[in-house]
Amino acid sequence: MRNNNAEIKCRCNQLDQVRQILLANKAHYHGTDHQVDTYFRVPDGRLKLREGNIENSLIYYRRPNTTDTKISEVQMYHTTPPSNDLKTTLSAALGVLAVVDKQREIYFIEHTKFHLDTVANLGTFVEIEVIDKGAKQAIETLVQQCNDYVQLLGLLADDMIAVSYSDLILNNLIKI
Repeated sequence: MRNNNAEIKCRCNQLDQVRQILLANKAHYHGTDHQVDTYFRVPDGRLKLREGNIENSLIYYRRPNTTDTKISEVQMYHTTPPSNDLKTTLSAALGVLAVVDKQREIYFIEHTKFHLDTVANLGTFVEIEVIDKGAKQAIETLVQQCNDYVQLLGLLADDMIAVSYSDLILNNLIKI
């Protein structure tokens, strides 16, 4: 399945406040997922195998590294746990770049997905993904919707993160 997503990632030490705002705006709580994302070495973009108790997928995506709302091109293949054989094959063929271990609370408001993440060795974050399944909406519309939610949640520009969790782990960009 191919999607375009408008998204942001933001450091956030006030997940309780964000959670309350989401619930006050009728967000649907999908659950808390313990996810382990294994990132593989690829020449372009990012390829990760997500293993969780809710979400399990092989995900390839490309997006710019910017703190502004960014557009990601996402290809996703849903997997069935356990993914040991797939992980072993990808590891042998491509090599492992990084492993990200996180607890992720998942919320939805319509086609927008909110993640409240506690990432091992990095801290706490909020991610917003405005999902356009089938790449049907105008990019500007997706970006505006994402920016509207940034404002609603009171997220600050100074706390925005430009890169993936794997990059943060590899580069030690955030100290906890």
